[in-house]
Amino acid sequence: MGAITLNAIEKWFGDVQVIKGVDLEIEKGEFIIFVGPSGCGKSTLLRMIAGLEEISRGSLVIDTREVTAEPPAKRGLAMVFQSYALYPHMSVRDNMGFSLLTAGAPKPEIREKVDAAAQALRLEEYLDRRPKDLSGGQRQRVAIGRSIVRDPTAFLFDEPLSNLDAALRVEMRHEIAKLHEQLTATMIYVTHDQVEAMTLADRIVVLNAGRIEQVGTPRQLYEHPANLFVAQFIGSPKMNVLPCTVSDGQFSLQGGRGGAAPGADGAVHLGIRPEVISIVEPGDGQLDGRIDLVEYLGADTYLIVDCGAVGSLIVRASGESEARVGDRLGLEFAPDKLHFFDTDGVALA
Repeated sequence: MGAITLNAIEKWFGDVQVIKGVDLEIEKGEFIIFVGPSGCGKSTLLRMIAGLEEISRGSLVIDTREVTAEPPAKRGLAMVFQSYALYPHMSVRDNMGFSLLTAGAPKPEIREKVDAAAQALRLEEYLDRRPKDLSGGQRQRVAIGRSIVRDPTAFLFDEPLSNLDAALRVEMRHEIAKLHEQLTATMIYVTHDQVEAMTLADRIVVLNAGRIEQVGTPRQLYEHPANLFVAQFIGSPKMNVLPCTVSDGQFSLQGGRGGAAPGADGAVHLGIRPEVISIVEPGDGQLDGRIDLVEYLGADTYLIVDCGAVGSLIVRASGESEARVGDRLGLEFAPDKLHFFDTDGVALA
C-alpha cells in the first residue's frame, strides 16, 4: 500500500494561485523528493497531500481511495517536520508512543511497536532519556520513530534535516536511506538541498512557480534536463550556459571556436557542465580565457574563468591542479556532453 495520485491539483490563496495544476503518480514504495527554489510551492504541495492545506481544485487519491475532502487523521499518512516538536517532559519512549496512547492502543502493543522502531533507528539505549539529553540528530530520529510506530500508508518529510549541521545532515541522510530500504514504504520528501535529492530519491520532482518542470531519476535530470531551469538547478556547481548560434549542424560561440551540434539547429543556448571541460593550451579548445578565481576544495579545485564575450565559466579541475589566478588557458568541451536549448529554454536533441 502507499500509491498516491495527484490529479490537476491547484491551490489558491484568494486571487493568488500557488499550485498550478499538478499531475503526479507516486508508486508504492517509491522515494519521491520535491525540490525547487524558495517559494516554488513544494512545502505547500506536501501539506496538501497531508491534508494540512485544503485542495482548491483537483483530486487526491491514496491507494485507489479518493481522499481530497478527508481530514488528515483519515488519510493514513505520517509527517515529519523541520521542527522536532518533541514533548520535553516525556522520555523518548513516551514521545514515540504518544500517538498510539491517545488512539487507545493497548500498552503491550505500544511497547512492541516502540521497541521495533527504536531498533530500526538505533535508539534503544536512549529510550529512557528526555529530548534535552539528545543531540539534534538523535532528536530527529525520535521524531521519525514517532511516525514509524503508526505504521502509516506513506511518510511525508518537510525539510527534516535543515536544522542540523553539515556532518549530522550526512549522517541522517544515511539513516533515512537505510530506513527506506528497510521499511520499503512510500516516502515523499521536501528539500531545497539538491545533494539530499540526488542521493536519496528514486525520482525527483523539480518544481518552479507552482508547476512541475520535470520528473525523473537523479541521473535522468542531471544528464538529460528538459529545460534551462532544470539544467541549472540540478548540479553543483550549476551548468555553464553560454549564448550560441547553431546552423547546419554546427555551433558557434562569440569570440571562440565551434563544433558539431547535430539536431540542434535554432539553439541559442549551449550548456556544459564544469566537470566535462578540459584545460588545454590557448587556441586549442572551444574558448580561451583567464582565471579570475581559484576555489580549492581538497579533492577538487573549481576555476572561475573569464571568457570575454560569453561570460565566466566554472571549470572543475583536480585538487592537485596548479592553476593560478591570472593564468591564460584554453577550454575544450566534451563533444558528447553538450546541451542545447531554444529561445524558450527547452532542450533540443
